[in-house]
Amino acid sequence: MKIKSKISGHENSIIQIEIGGTHYPKNYLTEENVYIKNNDSEEIKSHHLITDGMVLLDTQMLFSTPQTIIFEIDEESVVMNFICCNNVETHIDQLETEKYSKKNTHNIFYATKYKATFKIPAFEQTNHFSIILSKDFYYKIINEDWELHEKFSKNILLKKSSYLTSKYIPFTPAIQWVIHEIKNCNRQGALKKMYLETKIKELLIHQLEKIITIPVQKDQIDEDDYNKLLKAKHILDKDYVHAPTLTELSRTISLNEFKLKKGFKACFGTTVKSYIIKLRMEHAKELFQNKASTVSDVAYKCGYKDVSHFSAAFKNFYGFSPQKFKINWDFIHIWITGILIFTQ
Repeated sequence: MKIKSKISGHENSIIQIEIGGTHYPKNYLTEENVYIKNNDSEEIKSHHLITDGMVLLDTQMLFSTPQTIIFEIDEESVVMNFICCNNVETHIDQLETEKYSKKNTHNIFYATKYKATFKIPAFEQTNHFSIILSKDFYYKIINEDWELHEKFSKNILLKKSSYLTSKYIPFTPAIQWVIHEIKNCNRQGALKKMYLETKIKELLIHQLEKIITIPVQKDQIDEDDYNKLLKAKHILDKDYVHAPTLTELSRTISLNEFKLKKGFKACFGTTVKSYIIKLRMEHAKELFQNKASTVSDVAYKCGYKDVSHFSAAFKNFYGFSPQKFKINWDFIHIWITGILIFTQ
């Protein structure tokens, strides 16, 4: 299996990997790091974990001008794909996909031969985390005729490129955490390979659980209750910083707590508490883009009285602490400012 990626119009590849398709327990795990910085106009960092049958890619890119990335896999593969950025225009041969990437979403797809183009806008920090598996490796970790993904398995047997689910869906905190554990694994050699394979299985379980759990549709819930649930969601959207308690929200919409909890999860795919946290964390990330914002300021503005509770929630949601995010964002801000000054 050959995996390669390059910037359109450039001769040199960003990624160029060749592996065997058959996975054996005693295969070695190797690591690669790619770092490209060109005249302060582009920066690419890519970390690769490689063994026969499996390649893990963790790639970050930032450009001062729009760029097109071409990515190819020359043989059958199953890809666990995790997108950590917005606004990347995507086209994949043989696969219908959403035109623009959505941050913190994931899916699994099978392709007989994979060729994609990604149009990356200027000054958009991009991050893709992908686990590419040979068909042999995939079948070793999951039964091909497992009833929970029977249609997907049939497509693989028929050599028909397809997604496991029609749309990319949001990360769960569990998925965020496993990705964080993989990225920050300090083990070496055989222990690292064993750990990585275990985490890939764990990540796949979380993906399948999220994808296969089909929420109850609107027509399966009483119309009056459904309208009350929509009202509850609107209340949280409007003021998640000072969000009401479950009891208060229940009283406001005139729906008992049991129906509120069960109905909200069924209609919107998340619990009331998780939805509030999601809104607060997205707001926190926006606030951190202001260099003057401190962690304490952001915690307070997101509805947290205790900074440690905010930090724990942020790390659980994004996989790293707010302090680390702020440092990284400040660095990016300085770097972009330097480019703008340099080009004036």
